[in-house]
Amino acid sequence: MIAATGLRWVLTILFAVLALYGTWRAITGHGGRHAGQGEVTGRVAHALHAAMAVAMGAMVWPRGMDLPARPQVVFFTVAALWFVAVAVVIPGGVPRVRALPAALPHVLVMGAMAWMVHAMTGAMSGHGGSGGMGDMAGMDMSGGSGLSSMSVHGGARAAAAVLAVLMLAFTLRWLARAFDIARADGAAAEGPAGEQAGDEGAWDLGCHGAMAFGMAVMLALLL
Repeated sequence: MIAATGLRWVLTILFAVLALYGTWRAITGHGGRHAGQGEVTGRVAHALHAAMAVAMGAMVWPRGMDLPARPQVVFFTVAALWFVAVAVVIPGGVPRVRALPAALPHVLVMGAMAWMVHAMTGAMSGHGGSGGMGDMAGMDMSGGSGLSSMSVHGGARAAAAVLAVLMLAFTLRWLARAFDIARADGAAAEGPAGEQAGDEGAWDLGCHGAMAFGMAVMLALLL
């Protein structure tokens, strides 16, 4: 997807760091919580974010587009539904009226990932692959901005623009809250969505913000 070598490496390094952090959090359970969840569900959530970082890191390289798309779409769709289910069934001691809004950004990020995999695969199919999704989704591998090797048109272009703006909004929200928690210097307080303050909470929010920013960049490059 990414044609510019410099940007490709910047995004690769970003997603690699995020994948390593998510894997570490999933294995060690250090910090114990994720968006108000308990320890076990928190580990699963971090594993899902790590998997998304790996998929996005692969997506910036031409070889990454050779990975099967349907399993990825199914996986990230199920991941989005998992965040909804956990917020409703196992809110982790947080009232459901607060757990659902806390889970919503993660639901939308996972859903956006599923859409982007489908969209990029459609572009590849329309450029000579075996499928016909490229024509249906309105995508063009010959387009792009010079930074990207593909572009979208019609309804897909509008969807990419909306998702890019949404991901940028999540970036600002998560980073602002991460800075607020970091400035609190480990004070025992809870954020508005039920996340505990402290260094670990700040790191988690910062990584979520970085992930959303990377996705916003990739969506913007489809325009």
